[in-house]
Amino acid sequence: MPKSMTGFGLGECIQNNRRFKVEMKSVNHRFSDFTIKLPRFLNPFEDRIRRTLSKTIVRGKVDIWITFESFTDSDLSVQVNEVYADAYMNALNTLAKRYNLGEMPKGKTLELLARVPDIIIFDKYESALASKEIQSEIWETLSTALDLAIESFNNMRSTEGLALEKDIWEHHAYALKLVSRIRTRIPVSLEAQATRLRERITDLANKLGSRPDEEKILTEIAHLSDKGDVSEELSRLESHLEQLGTMLGESDAIGRKMDFLVQEMNREANTIGSKSNDVSLTKSVVELKSVIEKVREQVQNIE
Repeated sequence: MPKSMTGFGLGECIQNNRRFKVEMKSVNHRFSDFTIKLPRFLNPFEDRIRRTLSKTIVRGKVDIWITFESFTDSDLSVQVNEVYADAYMNALNTLAKRYNLGEMPKGKTLELLARVPDIIIFDKYESALASKEIQSEIWETLSTALDLAIESFNNMRSTEGLALEKDIWEHHAYALKLVSRIRTRIPVSLEAQATRLRERITDLANKLGSRPDEEKILTEIAHLSDKGDVSEELSRLESHLEQLGTMLGESDAIGRKMDFLVQEMNREANTIGSKSNDVSLTKSVVELKSVIEKVREQVQNIE
């Protein structure tokens, strides 16, 4: 069963006092294109995330958002840059002596130090990754949320793919009906053209006061029949439709193959139309091309 290239997925996992939430959304694209937005400290996991996505997603532009919350103090670290603090305090003491300001209240001094950038360093999560054990815990939680999001994402794509498959089957059945109608109409059309050609040649010969050349008439009719023969095109078109039906039963990514096949179907229909001199036949070919175009539009959405 084909999958749609469009879909949405959501996965969440709370484990080891950490919470990961993964959201996925995709639109049509010729190839696979993953855009992953995640907290900076999780960048070391990006390659693993891409490999996980690539296992089940072959085509489509997929945007992934990953959010993280930690409920354990082991992921946090607060450090003091004492060199910066000493330098800042020396500067304050120098100013106080120069302008006879006296000693600054200790509480006020601490408040000033707390406001200076880079003196108190709040390390949020980065230091946690220094531990292989914590890295393993984080990936375990993240990968679980990711797998849940992918499962939800693929379920939606499969549901949409089922609707696409049903619609294509309907067009497939109507295309076969039109091909059969065209095949039935061809000999009738050629016979009518041959009759008109014989009448024109006979009428022209009578006006010229001569007898119609039967051999020449048969030669022209044979040429007309050969020129209007579309049996090969119809056979190829039927073969393409058969292949299309076979592809619809496959579980692999078939979008590109189907797109190429539909192009070939359209080429055959154009050739049949160019050889047609019959109003009824032309009408059927126009309908056939319309059906093929509808199939092409649906194929553009298949992975």
